[in-house]
Amino acid sequence: MRVGLVSDTHGLIDERLADLFAGVDLILHAGDVVKPAILEVLGAIAPLRVVRGNNDLAPSLAALPETAMLPVGPLTALLVHDLGPRERPHPAVKALLERERPDVVVHGHSHRPGAAIVEGRLFVNPGSAGPRRFSLPRTAAILEVRRRRAVVRFHDLSGARPTPFGAPFDAAL
Repeated sequence: MRVGLVSDTHGLIDERLADLFAGVDLILHAGDVVKPAILEVLGAIAPLRVVRGNNDLAPSLAALPETAMLPVGPLTALLVHDLGPRERPHPAVKALLERERPDVVVHGHSHRPGAAIVEGRLFVNPGSAGPRRFSLPRTAAILEVRRRRAVVRFHDLSGARPTPFGAPFDAAL
């Protein structure tokens, strides 16, 4: 299963996401959509699941859930905007992690792309696909799940086409 991961678009519809996400089975948006039109564009590429971020203030985005639990192939994923530090999640998220025990957590908010295994669980932040902020790159990611193996590939969105960003992160869960 191939899953497109995106977060913190902050109102920017990046046409490169259509190329990057072509052929994915699902797209997960970890919040801070800001403009509802982004959901229409992404939803035309593949089935889409979205959570509300702290900047999703438009009335049409108010109905988005704060978290979502969903199957990703044989794995279970939690989608949340503001996790807090991976090693010390916010109390409400920590309680959800303990109760639901997801294999994968997709989160945003910090705009910092990265993946890590913490206590046997894969945490992935696809970074920000929105306007460039600070000195952080503009990125999105592809998560490939085969059985209980997950591979995350980050992609830089600053050029004419999405290009690989860093080494793939490969984890057996």
